[in-house]
Amino acid sequence: MMGTASDRRAMTRALELAALGCRSTQPNPRVGCVIVQGERIVGEGWHQRAGGPHAEVFALRAAGEAARGATAFVTLEPCNHHGRTPPCTDALIAAGVQRVVYASGDPNPEVDGSGAARLRAAGIEVLTGLMAAEGEALNLGFFSRMRRGRPWLRLKLAASLDGRTALESGESRWITGEAARADVHAWRAESAAILSTAATVLADDPELTARPSDGSSLRAGSEGIGSVVGAAGLAPRPPLRVLLDARLRIPASARVFAAEGEVVRLAAEGARGDSATPAPGRIVPLGADAAGRLSLPEALAWMGREGINEAWVEAGPTLAGALLEAALVDELVVYLAPRLLGPDARPLARLPPLARLGDAAAWQVQDLRQIGSDVRIMLRPGG
Repeated sequence: MMGTASDRRAMTRALELAALGCRSTQPNPRVGCVIVQGERIVGEGWHQRAGGPHAEVFALRAAGEAARGATAFVTLEPCNHHGRTPPCTDALIAAGVQRVVYASGDPNPEVDGSGAARLRAAGIEVLTGLMAAEGEALNLGFFSRMRRGRPWLRLKLAASLDGRTALESGESRWITGEAARADVHAWRAESAAILSTAATVLADDPELTARPSDGSSLRAGSEGIGSVVGAAGLAPRPPLRVLLDARLRIPASARVFAAEGEVVRLAAEGARGDSATPAPGRIVPLGADAAGRLSLPEALAWMGREGINEAWVEAGPTLAGALLEAALVDELVVYLAPRLLGPDARPLARLPPLARLGDAAAWQVQDLRQIGSDVRIMLRPGG
């Protein structure tokens, strides 16, 4: 559906509203809704937190009686099932809305076309596909989890111009500048989980927390929806810290356990650890190969079952290389610092040697911008 200019303006506003939930709706999708009577917006809303009212409910409350005979612009197909809240289709029907326009269908098997069917059965005109690409871009993780059973995986890398992440000694603080590090915290805050390894925790003792400097969302600026929008003061839900710790080597004294939020360690089945003081948090057993390496596809499948929509990976070159080699990375977020570290410094990722240049994986640049003194490149797989 192409839509009129006024239709696109209304949907653009709904997408801006949906982006307000980028840090708070997990595991639900981010959804915005605008109610239009003629050419005038009479109500708008967005889904703020899982378990709370959906976008349509907030918009209908704001519109009141003006919703009767109006058009509802929604970024995702209205739900038609009882979860923690009643179906949005019932609310739209009861309000007397005449037309519903939504950007993309909901891939959740509990919805997946049934919302549109319910509305049409009630005599409401339903139009789909208006700014569908923009709508899906807001919920890459949700769509990934529903379609593939695993989260959308972003791999963060910070390197020098010659692709080095640390000196030979392991020193890496700080390759990038303060602005790039703040940018990383903002992306962490928009992720449902941060994935790292025992090796990284033992080497650097990080907290792996999200400490964004303000309430703004990166989503709008990075996905082309419009200007950066504020998060309306909602505190972000702390990301789940997921640590690949096959042999349970991380000690209880690690700073990652002292920070706010839950920590889960994925370990090889039967792993015992050798510490007299076991570390806190959940331990989830996973399959491992003969060398003791955990199954990465199994780890992602577990995260999908946990309702993780988007995972942010921060680790060393070993995990980075393993994820890239297995083609499990959906998006690369690379911060390049204007400095050179030399050939003995540590590499960006440990990958097997190639026989031909044509065998190298190809990536497409999605976004390129300067962040302080550094450059951020966002890439996705593709020819």
